[in-house]
Parts: sequence; C-alpha cells; structure tokens
Amino acid sequence: MNRLNGVCSLKAAARAAAVVTSLLLATPLTAQVTTAPALGPAPKLSVPRVQSATLPNGMRVQVARNAEVPLVEARLTIDGGARLTGTPSGLASFAATLLTEGAGGMGALELAEETSFIGASLNAGAGWENVSLSLGVPKRSVDAGFTLMAKVLLQPTFATADVQRMRSLRLASLISAKDSPGAVANRVFNRNVFPASHPYHRDLIGDSASVASFDSAAVRNWWRTAANPRRATLILTGDVTLAEGIAWASKHFGSWKAPTKLVTAPLAASIVAPTDWRPRVILVDKPDAAQSVIMVGAPGMSRTDPDYPAVMVMNTILGGSFSSRLNDILREQLGYTYGAGSGYNFSPVPGAFTVSTQVRTNVTDSSLAVIFREIRALRDKGITPVELERARNYLVLGSLDSYETAGQINGAIATANQFGLPLSAVPAELARINAVTAAQVQQMAMKRLDPSKMIIVVVGDLAKIRAGIEKLGLGAVEVQTYEK
Repeated sequence: MNRLNGVCSLKAAARAAAVVTSLLLATPLTAQVTTAPALGPAPKLSVPRVQSATLPNGMRVQVARNAEVPLVEARLTIDGGARLTGTPSGLASFAATLLTEGAGGMGALELAEETSFIGASLNAGAGWENVSLSLGVPKRSVDAGFTLMAKVLLQPTFATADVQRMRSLRLASLISAKDSPGAVANRVFNRNVFPASHPYHRDLIGDSASVASFDSAAVRNWWRTAANPRRATLILTGDVTLAEGIAWASKHFGSWKAPTKLVTAPLAASIVAPTDWRPRVILVDKPDAAQSVIMVGAPGMSRTDPDYPAVMVMNTILGGSFSSRLNDILREQLGYTYGAGSGYNFSPVPGAFTVSTQVRTNVTDSSLAVIFREIRALRDKGITPVELERARNYLVLGSLDSYETAGQINGAIATANQFGLPLSAVPAELARINAVTAAQVQQMAMKRLDPSKMIIVVVGDLAKIRAGIEKLGLGAVEVQTYEK
C-alpha cells in the first residue's frame, strides 16, 4: 500500500510539473521581462544627540541614547597614548595589553570568566593619541560590568610574571616581523618619511631594544602618569540616559584622582610635518621572494582641512574602494595582485598619503608604471561622470550603515573627539562630499598628488626587480637594510 501511494504521488508531481511548464511556454517572452524599479531618494543620515557632563575629578561623560536594545557600550579614553611626553617606544601599547592580564586581585583567567559570565566584553588598547578601555554589557549587568572596568583601570596588577610573558611574546613578534615583507616595507617607509623627532618615525609596538627593557616597575610608573581623569572621557551609548551615565561614572570612577606628576602630549599642531619630499626609490632586498611589496608615499593632510570632501572623492576613485582605478587595473584586468589601494592617515598628527600593494615579482616594475600612469591621468585628464557619481555614492550611502549600532555610534563619537568635531557635523560633511564636482577632484589631484614629491619603497628580490625599476626613472635608487 505504501508503495502504491508513492507511485501515485510521483505521477501527481509529474502532472503538476507538466502543467507549470505548459503555462510558462504559453506566456509571451516579453511578459517575463521586468525592469528594475526606479531608485527613490537616498535616506538622510540622522545622528543621535550627544549630551555631556563633567565629574568633579575632571572626567568628562558623554551620552548618546538609543534604547531599542537593552545594551550599553562604554568606551573610556585617556588622551596621551604613545605620544605622551617621555614615553619609551612601544611602552604605551605594551602597558595597555597588560591591563586585562590581572587587576583588583583577579588574574587574567578570572577576569575573563567573570566578564563572560555577565555576557560582557572588556578590552584595552593604546594608539598614538590615547589609551582606551571598552566595555559592552547588557543593561541588567551594567553595574557588574563597570565594577570590572574600574578594577582594570584603577587596580591593574602588572605582575612581574605577566610582564615577562608578554615581553617575550612581543619580542617574538618583532623577530617574526623581520620575515614579513609588508611589515618591513611599512617600517622602512616611516623611517624615511618622518624625521627622527616625529612620533611616527618610531614603531607603535616598539623595537627589540626598547621592549627588552620593559619590566613591571617601568609599566607601573608609566601608568601612574598616563591614567589621569582630567584627560579622560567616558562615552556611553545604547540604553542609557545622561542621568544614569553620571551616576554610573560617579560610583565607579568618582574616586579616581589625578596623578601628582602631570604629563601631557605635545599638541598635534606643534609636530613638524615631513618636509623632505623628493623622488626617491628605496629598495629592501628579500631574496627569493615570490612577491614584491610596494608603498608609494606623498604628503598627507589634516582631517579638518577644507579640502577633505574633495580629497576623499579623489582617493576613492584612485584607490580607496574595490572598484577604484588601481584595484580594477592591477587586480581585475591584469591579475598582478589580490588587491591595491590608497588612502590618507587622518590622525590628529597627520600621516602620509600612501598607495600600497603586493604584486608578483616579475611584474614589479610594470605595477609601478601603472600606479604612476594612473596618478598622472587623474591629474591631467580628470575623471568621468560615472566615476564621480559612483565615488560620491560609495562615500555617502556607504556611511549610512556605520551609525546604526551602539558600538558604531560610540566609535564615531570617539573619532569625532580626536579631531574636535561634533558628531552633529557628520551629515553636513556628507552633504559637502555629495556636492563635490569633477573639476574639484582634478584640482585636488593636481594639488595633492605630485609625482615629484613621492617616495617609493619596494621590498622584494632585488636580483630580479632592481633593473626594471631603475629603467622607470622614478627617482634616485638606494638600497637599505632593515633591523627591528
């Protein structure tokens, strides 16, 4: 009986399929063709209002409320970071990695277990401009989360055993970096572009000599001066009101006092930008390398420069997106690389403009020729209307999903703080980007991308690539070695 039922079902399915097929064949082909619906107006970005308050100890509290999800994102930033006066190379980032290795009588494992138990995440890190602690926690566990965050901030252990272990790991990573052509290229580039007095001349993670000297006392002494509530901002986003934020901050960080020895970082505006921009080709030998790492650098710019909107569109077209000229030609058309890109380092202390890629050894010179050909084309011939529209949409429409979650808003506020820009200024800035013209893009290329002011760094097998690079005549060729 079951077998008969199965046969009947198969026959019924076959009849149904035949009916559907006959209906499709009977339908005129033109009736099956559809056109894409017209695009409606692009949505406008709406950023939340940021409210602020200051605790008696000088710590600032910023709150942006979004109660759709019962989560709270907290980011505590302390201005200074690796640029803090008197900071040895690499010590800021090293100290930050140790904050969650033990605090308040709890070891790293216990901290991690307790954080996980309440459904939270707790991390610490340091950059050139600040040290930051971040906490993501369900609102029901917010008090427990801030208790852990306060332990990490105010009671770090910096145990000798932890310092020794992390120091060994960092020294190992520095040794490993010598075998990474990308890391070598980046370090050689910075050492040649930025003068010795510039913070970017050094490495954020330090070098073998500086890291070898780190001990528990050095870390503890640095943290005593770096952890200053007068330079701290607690950014709270998600399901939180200003009143709640002030109450949480007062309870957990109100007793935090400024150190007796006050140290600050030099003002970003006081840092002298690189001036030795001339055509140079710096080669670093990596025998038998299958690929060459290429970095091309030009003068950078400030994030608050009035040229910013037009420069962003220009860079998007050149190498700032997957569909950019450089990536399309070098990756899609020629197959020289997995990716090529360009961009500006928009830090309070402006970095450089860079074009970077990794290409097959046998097309190193050809890739350099393409890079400079496209830079000159952008300057001499300008851009097409399609490129302009695509770049503006990429920047404006692509930014809309960067302000959705509490974590994204938190990061946006932190970034805005670095440059002294209110979050409320973002929509107007996007409107300026959307109004950039093709003529302005070409003007920025003429102003910002001068081949006679570019430094080239190539790490690869010099026996195979040097002759071809020299024939390009891009600048004086010199060979350098690399030591970490």
